[in-house]
Amino acid sequence: MADRFLSFVKSYAEHFKSYRRDVSEKARQYTSGLMQAGSRKNIYAISEVVPDTDDRNLQQFITHSKWSTREVLDHVAHDADELIGDATDAALIMDESAFAKQGKMSVGTSRQYLGRLGKVDNGQVAVFGVLAKGRFATAIDTRLYLPKEWTDDGQRCDKAGIPESEQVFKTKSQLALEIVEQARRNGVRFGWVGADAGYGSGPDFLFALADAGHTFLIDVHKSFVIYELDPQPAIPEPSRKGRNIRGLITEQKSLSVQQYVESCSTGDWRVYNVRETTRGSLNLRVLRKSVYVWDKQSEQGRRYELLVTENMDGQDRKYSLTNQKPSTSTRRLCWMQRQRYWVERCFEDGKSECAMADYQLRLWLSRQCCATCTRAFFFISQCESLGQIRSAYPCES
Repeated sequence: MADRFLSFVKSYAEHFKSYRRDVSEKARQYTSGLMQAGSRKNIYAISEVVPDTDDRNLQQFITHSKWSTREVLDHVAHDADELIGDATDAALIMDESAFAKQGKMSVGTSRQYLGRLGKVDNGQVAVFGVLAKGRFATAIDTRLYLPKEWTDDGQRCDKAGIPESEQVFKTKSQLALEIVEQARRNGVRFGWVGADAGYGSGPDFLFALADAGHTFLIDVHKSFVIYELDPQPAIPEPSRKGRNIRGLITEQKSLSVQQYVESCSTGDWRVYNVRETTRGSLNLRVLRKSVYVWDKQSEQGRRYELLVTENMDGQDRKYSLTNQKPSTSTRRLCWMQRQRYWVERCFEDGKSECAMADYQLRLWLSRQCCATCTRAFFFISQCESLGQIRSAYPCES
C-alpha cells in the first residue's frame, strides 16, 4: 500500500510548484501527517510523527505556497472520471458537510446549521460535488460557503486572506451550480445531478440546471409548491374598477407536495425492489405522478415527474422531482433517488479515515490547500477499491 501511495502521489507532483520550487514532498508529508497525528491535526502534531519534517516549512507550505488548488482538484476529477465516470449510470451529487470550529478567526466560521451535529453551532460549511456510480463514490470538487456576515465585512475577509474576487456572497445553490459547470468543463461524465432537499427548497435550482441542459433528480421539501394541472400563467385583462394586476397569475390551484400526495389514493402506490443490500432486498412503496412547477415569474410552467418513496413501514419518506423523460422506468428513478446514500458514506470515510474534519487552520489559502490535499488523499485511499471497478465495468476501449 505504501509503494502504491508513493507512486500515485508522483502523478500529482507537477501541480505542486510554488515560485518555481517543487513543494510536492511537503504535500506528501502533510497528507501523511493527517493520517497519523491523532486527534489534533495541527502542524506541530504532524511534524512530530512524520519523519524528516519541519513545522516551519510545513506552515509555509500550507499558508503561503502558491501552487494551484484548482489544478489538483481538476486532476482528481479526471482520475475519478476515468474510473467511475459514466454518461448514463454515474451521478454528480451535490451535498454539504460541516466542520465544527472554535472562535471566530477561521475563514467562513459563524453560527450556522451544522448537519454533522444536527443543530446550529459555530463552524464552517462547504459544498461538495461527489461523483458516484453504484456503491462507489468520491468527492471531486468543493467550495467553502461564506456567510453574509463575512462577505459584508471586507476588513475581516482581507485579514483571512480571501481574494477580492471571492468576497461576494453566494448561496449554497449557486456554489453547487459552479461545481456542476466545472465538472462539465473538466469533461466529467455523469448522467444526472442529484441533491438533497436543501437545494430543492424552491424551483430556482431546478430551473437553472434544466436551462443549462442538465438532467436532474432533486429531493424537495414536503412544503414545495406544485400544480396538478398546467398553470398556464397569463397577465389578466385591465379592469376598469379596482387595482390592475401587472404580474402573471394562474387560475390553477397550487398545492404543497405533501397535500398533493395525501390527495392521491392508496391504489396509486406500487412496491418496487430497488437494489440488494447487505441486509437483503431494499423494497420501497412508490408513488409517481406528472406535475407542474411554476416560479410565478416564467411565462409557462414546467412539467416534471414527482417521485415519492418510503419504506414498507411508511417511514423515511422522500419527495423528489426530476426532468427525466416520462418513459424512464419507475424502478430506475427509485434507484437514482437512493444513490445519495453513498454520498453520506463518502463523507463518513473521509472524516474517519482521511481527517477530513480534523484540520486546524485559519486562512483562506490554508483552508483551500488543506481541503485540496484531503480530497486528493481521499481519492488515493479509495483507489484500492475503485480499481475493482475495471472488472465490474470494463471500458469499451
